Amino acid sequence: MLKIAVLGCGRIGRMHAENIYAHPRAELAGVFDVVDAAAQDVAEKLGVPKFESAQAVFDSAQVDAALVATSTPTHADFIEAAVAAGKPCLCEKPIDLSIARVKNCAAKIAGTDVPIMLGFVRRFDKGHAGVWHAIDRGEIGDVHQVTITSRDPDIAPDAYIEVSGGIFRDMTIHDFDMARFIMGEEFEKVSAIGSRLISPNLMTHCNDYDTVMVTMTTRSGKQCVISNSRRAVYGYDQRVEAFGTKGMAISENHAENNTRTYSETFTDKKAPLLNFFIERYAQAFASEIDAFVDAVETSTPPPVGFDDGHKALLLAEAAIMSITHGRPINLSEVE
Repeated sequence: MLKIAVLGCGRIGRMHAENIYAHPRAELAGVFDVVDAAAQDVAEKLGVPKFESAQAVFDSAQVDAALVATSTPTHADFIEAAVAAGKPCLCEKPIDLSIARVKNCAAKIAGTDVPIMLGFVRRFDKGHAGVWHAIDRGEIGDVHQVTITSRDPDIAPDAYIEVSGGIFRDMTIHDFDMARFIMGEEFEKVSAIGSRLISPNLMTHCNDYDTVMVTMTTRSGKQCVISNSRRAVYGYDQRVEAFGTKGMAISENHAENNTRTYSETFTDKKAPLLNFFIERYAQAFASEIDAFVDAVETSTPPPVGFDDGHKALLLAEAAIMSITHGRPINLSEVE
């Protein structure tokens, strides 16, 4: 049993703790949060120890590995602490909001054989992964275009957006990773546009956007389009499409159930989409823990690593620069 401690007991940390607690090959070694009451609540409900500090987690002989679900500014520090302690680490995205800090972290952990996995959970969704498998089996031929739609059910509060790093580093970063995963070829040029169509005051309070589109191209000319919105009134919109020389593969939205009803006044009426990321990606979050445990047990590289987090953040920075300068950005300008 791999003994995993969870750092961070907010909404996503609590979910991770519950998944580890229920995992057949892992044991929840304990939890920590700077908000002591949050950690105490999770510890009591799951019957596990509450650590008094993050360092206590890394120092404990009762902890084999760490899952980091704390605030973004702590991620790089905790990755470094995990490597120093020789404990494998699964860390939520992003590594940091600063490319310089990510590069510094990469230098500090260079050469380590301690597994570091990044929490790009959408790779573990059966539908999205199914698109990749269709490509891998050659069913759609040579991929020419990837289209990704990702729209939240509602905009987050200003207080969250202000510290999030903005839509590209916080929300679109999942899509940047998915684009790399599906395309299988690195992007070299990024062009982005952004608007404030939902919350005009984002400029005043957060200097952010709520509606964005990104186009990216590889050296060979393959294309990707990403469409994001902070508010979709019909629910959590998550779709991935890959188009190739032999056909197309699509990962569709998930609804609350698969019932379809018909009457005199409507046709093909369906249940609403699942509300948000914890519900929509419940299976993927569980599979993510499976993949982390597998990597540690078999001493193999995690399926999504530190470098993937770095490259996704580079694409986010390029999108920000594209809006700022009003032109496409080559990745070489960011690196």
